[in-house]
Amino acid sequence: MDCFLPFSDNELAFMEQFKTGELIVDAGTTVLLEGASSPQLFTIFDGMGLRYKTLPDGARQVLNFAFPGDFLGLQAALMGELSHGFEASTRMRLCVFDRSAMWDLLREQPRRAFALTWLAAREEHLMAESLTSVGQRPAEARIAWGLLQVFARMNELGEVKDHRTVMPWRQQDLADALGMSLVHTNKTLAKLRAQGLADWRRGTLYVPDAAKLADFAEIEHIKPERRPLI
Repeated sequence: MDCFLPFSDNELAFMEQFKTGELIVDAGTTVLLEGASSPQLFTIFDGMGLRYKTLPDGARQVLNFAFPGDFLGLQAALMGELSHGFEASTRMRLCVFDRSAMWDLLREQPRRAFALTWLAAREEHLMAESLTSVGQRPAEARIAWGLLQVFARMNELGEVKDHRTVMPWRQQDLADALGMSLVHTNKTLAKLRAQGLADWRRGTLYVPDAAKLADFAEIEHIKPERRPLI
C-alpha cells in the first residue's frame, strides 16, 4: 500500500526469514497480556484492536487504538515485559515474528532498526497528544480529536468512502481513552452530531469535513504520511 514505505530486496528477504507465521484471532481475544513477557511480536495485517492498562480497582485505561500496519510487542522485546495489554476489537489476522530474532534485525538491518525507532517515537508523540487532550481540551474538542485520529488513520489505509469509515470500538472504549464517563461521552457525541461535525453510530464514523472538525478541535488538519512497516 502507498501509505507504507517500500522494502529493498535485501530487507524483504530478511523479513521473510524473520516472520514465523500468521495468526487469526477473534474479537475479544487478549493478544498480549499485561505484565507478561511475550515470546512473539506481531504486525497487524487485518482488523483493529486496542492497547489498555488495568488499574487495581479493575478500571481500564485505553492507551490507544491499533490499525492494520501497526507493530505490537516492541516494549516486551526491549524491556522484558509489557506494562499494558492488547485486545482484538475485531477478528484480526496477525503476522507473527520470533522475539528472539529482534537482535538480528537491529544488528543486520539498520533501516529496519530505524523503522522501529520511528514507530516508537511516533507512539510517544501520540501518547503526548492524547495526554494533552485528556488534561487540557474541553469535552467536545477532546472527542473531536479522538475521532479525527481514527478517521485519519483509516483514510491513510484507503478505508474512507464517501466520508465514512468503520469504527468498531464501543463508546465505553472511547470514554476510557479520553478520561470521560460513558454518559458524558454519549452526550458529547450527540452534540457533535447535532452540529454536523461528526456522526459515530452502529460501527460507522461519518466526518463530512475533516478540516472543519480539526478546526473545532483546535488542531492542525491531519495530513496523510508514509510510515515504515515491520
